[in-house]
Amino acid sequence: MSRIAPPPAPPATGPRPQLEVRDLELVLALAAAGSTSGAASAMHITQSAVSRALGQAEERVGARLFERTGRGVTPTAAGERLIAGAGLVLAQLRELEREVAAPEPATTRIRLVCECYTAYRWLPSTMASLRRRLPRLEVELAVEHTQDPVGALARGDIDVALLTTASLPGAREGGGALVERPLFSDEVVFVVSTSHPLAARGSLTRDHLRKGPLITSNTPPAEARWFMSTVFGRQKPRLEFLRFPLTEAVIDAARAGMGIAVLSEWMADGYLGGGDLTVKRLSSGPLRRPWRIACRRASEGAAERLIAALEGSAPRLTARAG
Repeated sequence: MSRIAPPPAPPATGPRPQLEVRDLELVLALAAAGSTSGAASAMHITQSAVSRALGQAEERVGARLFERTGRGVTPTAAGERLIAGAGLVLAQLRELEREVAAPEPATTRIRLVCECYTAYRWLPSTMASLRRRLPRLEVELAVEHTQDPVGALARGDIDVALLTTASLPGAREGGGALVERPLFSDEVVFVVSTSHPLAARGSLTRDHLRKGPLITSNTPPAEARWFMSTVFGRQKPRLEFLRFPLTEAVIDAARAGMGIAVLSEWMADGYLGGGDLTVKRLSSGPLRRPWRIACRRASEGAAERLIAALEGSAPRLTARAG
């Protein structure tokens, strides 16, 4: 198989620099020593070689850099400007050389799972962006552990988990085998058909939810407990639920006027364009669900690299309540 040669480097813009590295080293040595003899000693060359090199540098730059006196050399205004920048240029060049000579960083691979299936709607596109920004970080979705992300994390079957309501025993920022940090929040909204009796209301109350029925997917027990405690507090009303395994079925049931669909904001957003559904929120205020990122301490560095990409990645519902 023939190999395709890499494209040539683009030509440098502007005129080629005239000064060389040795010119920068020379002016710094002269500035430090204050004389051609002192610079010669520091550079391990002869005094005449220093004088000759200085003349060549001044010719290349097109300006006089030092005034020669009986006591030594004194930088001119042009020389002062060159001295001020020479150290930085040499330091940057040395750093570039170290980076070029350093071993290529190894690729880090992590396995990631989300407690809530709704994240899988936007996470793949986020991962594509992440690959462009962090080419040395490979993320694999471990969807098979969605039902028990904490257990998988504790066993070492995964490296990082995005959690909503599941607790992470023993996790803390300062120590322990497992670490968690807050990430962002999404909003749980309520979707009804535009023909539903509640469609004309600006917001919903707890009494509206009690009358139901509420249409949901097969949510994990921890998420169901979070919903009940957040919305109703210590009360435990008996609610009527219609549960469907697929989001499309939840939406179709709401569209048919069968009840009030309970969805994450970013799941609802994709179904609002037809004009037959409307979004409602609680009169008591937005129902926000906090997300956290959890990882094994050995994967903490990789998780930190994920956080910046994930914090601004979750889509947001732009449609107003009907």
